[in-house]
Amino acid sequence: MPQLVFLHGPGAGACADAYYYQLKHFKGSVAPTLPGHLEGAPCPDIKSYMEWVRGWLWAQGLKKDFVFVGYTLGASIALQYGLDYPDEVKGMVIMTVAARPKTRPPGTYEMRVRAEQDPNGKGYEEWLAFQAHTMQFVEPGLREKLMERHRQVGPMSQLHDLKTIDAFDVRDRIGTLKPKLLLLRGLDDPGKPPEYEKEIHEAVPGSQYLKLAGVGHFPPTENPAKINSLIEEFRATL
Repeated sequence: MPQLVFLHGPGAGACADAYYYQLKHFKGSVAPTLPGHLEGAPCPDIKSYMEWVRGWLWAQGLKKDFVFVGYTLGASIALQYGLDYPDEVKGMVIMTVAARPKTRPPGTYEMRVRAEQDPNGKGYEEWLAFQAHTMQFVEPGLREKLMERHRQVGPMSQLHDLKTIDAFDVRDRIGTLKPKLLLLRGLDDPGKPPEYEKEIHEAVPGSQYLKLAGVGHFPPTENPAKINSLIEEFRATL
C-alpha cells in the first residue's frame, strides 16, 4: 500500500502536530517536523526542504510509493518532490498551494517582525490573535495545543516560511507533473487567497480539484473526517 507522508506548513502549529487526526487514523503514516520548527535551522528554499524530507524518509527506510499530503509549505515541498523524483511518488493531496509566488496582503511580513520585536506587548499578541483566527475551524482543544506550538516555534520561523513559499515558482515545469494529483480548496479560508489551486489544476493533465465548504486554510486539521475519507478514496485509486 502506498506510504502516506504528511507535510506541515507555517500555520496550524507549524509542526507535525497539525496532523494529529491523520496520524491517529492512518496506521503507518508519517509526518516529519521540518527543520527550523521546534528545533534546528530552517532550509533556505523549497528544494532544500524537499531534499531534507527525502533524506528523512530514506533514513526511516522509506524510499518509494509515497502519497504526500500537505498545505502551504508542505504542499510546495510535495510538488517539488513530485517534479524532481516522480518515480518515488504515487500521488499527492495538496491544498492552499501555488505554483508561483503568492500575493499577500500588505503588512503580512511586518506583522511577524513586530511580534519578534515586541515579545511582551501588542506586537506579539497581534500575531497570536492572527494564528487563532486562521484556526477558527479547528476543534478548541487541539487549537489550544497548536497555539502553544506557535509560541514555541515563534514568528520569525513563520516569516521565513512565508518568504520561502513566496519565492517558489515552478510554472515552467508544473505541466510535466507525473504523480496523480488531487487539489483541495477550503471555501471558507479567512484570508480569501486567490484561487491558486485552480491554476495548477488547469496546468496538470488528469488532476482533480475539489472545493470544500466549511473548511478554511488547514482542511485536514479542520475537518478530519471529510479529508481522511478523501485521502482514503484517493489512495485506493493508486
